[in-house]
Amino acid sequence: MGLEHFPATASVEHVFAALQRDGAVIIDEVLDEPTLRGLRSELEPVLAKTAPGTEGFSGLNTRRFGSLIERTPSTRQLVMHPLILDVTNRLLSDATAIQLHLTQAICIGPNSPAQVIHRDQWAFDFFEFPSGYDVQCNTIWAITDFTEQNGATRVVVGSNHGADRQRLEQSDTVGATMRAGSVVLYTGSVYHGGGPNTTDDETRIGVNITYNRGWLRQEENQYLAVSQECAATLDEPLLRLMGYQKGAYALGYIDDLRDPISVVRPEFANAEGFAAKQ
Repeated sequence: MGLEHFPATASVEHVFAALQRDGAVIIDEVLDEPTLRGLRSELEPVLAKTAPGTEGFSGLNTRRFGSLIERTPSTRQLVMHPLILDVTNRLLSDATAIQLHLTQAICIGPNSPAQVIHRDQWAFDFFEFPSGYDVQCNTIWAITDFTEQNGATRVVVGSNHGADRQRLEQSDTVGATMRAGSVVLYTGSVYHGGGPNTTDDETRIGVNITYNRGWLRQEENQYLAVSQECAATLDEPLLRLMGYQKGAYALGYIDDLRDPISVVRPEFANAEGFAAKQ
């Protein structure tokens, strides 16, 4: 069984239901060609200067870089995409706040082996969260076409309901094949991995943007990944999502119980330190 595809006009209810069932869904052609051209023009010069990974999991012929909020401003619209945030808020509905967990461009080069199948939530020190309790929601945006040949993300459909610490193989997976401008949305509990790029001359470029519960540590430290000079130019909803808010009742305040956003945009500060959910 392959992943279910939805049009960009799909309702949040239908996308969320499929995500809960299968652990991953694809939303087709969300971004138009002018938006893709803008993203590529910002990503490609940085990728060209980025060294490949130094070990198998990150990919010896895979280039990755983060700090996308500052380095590639066009990705901000991906971070704040309304449908993605609506689905994320439903998946993590009992969290007081959600936050941006990671921004990363991923460029899988030719003749690259498949990545080990894993759960993203293992980043939390391999803590075994209760079955059915999701702690993060993830996206990979296709900046180029994702094909079976060039390294499309591989997903074990329905494995979000399975046991932890499983060892699954490529034969258990299906490819998240999609056109450029599409996005695969998946939970932190679904088993997945980057696919093999078996081509000699084709590179797969994706943008990985993930969200988690506001009381967990971020994989990418947004306060240091984005300079305070850049943060001072950003809108309140994006800053709050980056973590400039309390993660729960008393998590993340500064000095005299101040709203953390007051460091970079004091005009947005409030006594509670929370923003309305996106």
